[in-house]
Amino acid sequence: MSDQSKTAISTKEAPAAIGPYSQAIRVGDMLFASGQVALDPATGQLVPGGVTEQTIRVLENVKAVLAKAGLDMIHVVKTTVYLKTMADFAAMNEVYARYLAPEGVVPPARSTVAVAGLPKDALVEIEVIAKE
Repeated sequence: MSDQSKTAISTKEAPAAIGPYSQAIRVGDMLFASGQVALDPATGQLVPGGVTEQTIRVLENVKAVLAKAGLDMIHVVKTTVYLKTMADFAAMNEVYARYLAPEGVVPPARSTVAVAGLPKDALVEIEVIAKE
């Protein structure tokens, strides 16, 4: 694959990449988005509150990256959810369902794992793959 066959997607409506990675990469009709944590794109700070508030911010960040690529949540075909603790699964899942599995929408495939830690000590991180 040549570098020409992939395009970086970047928006100020989501937190800027803070390392050698892109917010998302488009290859053909596929979009591979980096994981998002609950950073407010305006301040760069983790949003206050628990996993519910953080999941909302994470998914708003995901929506912004998708929108920059001309896509929306209905285009998401796979997600990976990283939780600091599985005790937060139900609260995260409630918010997740509103964004990615509203009534009448086929939900994406998903993996959910508990991890020892996340950037900025976040409670949740979500990455997505979308297809145009």
